[in-house]
Amino acid sequence: MPRKPKRPCRMTGCPNLTDRKSCYCRAHEKVMQRHYENFTRGYDQHARYGSAWRRIRDRHLAGHPLCEKCKEQGRYILATLVHHIRPLADGGTHDESNLMSLCVSCHERIHHRCAKE
Repeated sequence: MPRKPKRPCRMTGCPNLTDRKSCYCRAHEKVMQRHYENFTRGYDQHARYGSAWRRIRDRHLAGHPLCEKCKEQGRYILATLVHHIRPLADGGTHDESNLMSLCVSCHERIHHRCAKE
């Protein structure tokens, strides 16, 4: 029985052909699976952040309405996110001293994310 023709790998710029179900070549299949596990599926945010966190976040934003990183640079941008200086996964708490008001771009910069990924 004849097989389907191979297709180009879905990874941008990859010249390899593949007949795998994932549409990625062997070299990129594991990379994309890790990306899916970490970013697309994410984690159960309700297990870590519940209604108590929403109250703490709202109270912190009311007391610190400007982005703290931008304010250091002389810019006054409204903060929309509250960042944990020491992450909860590393033993951080919801303490006022561990929280920082940030705009979206500063928060993304702290986590080394970029819009291209």
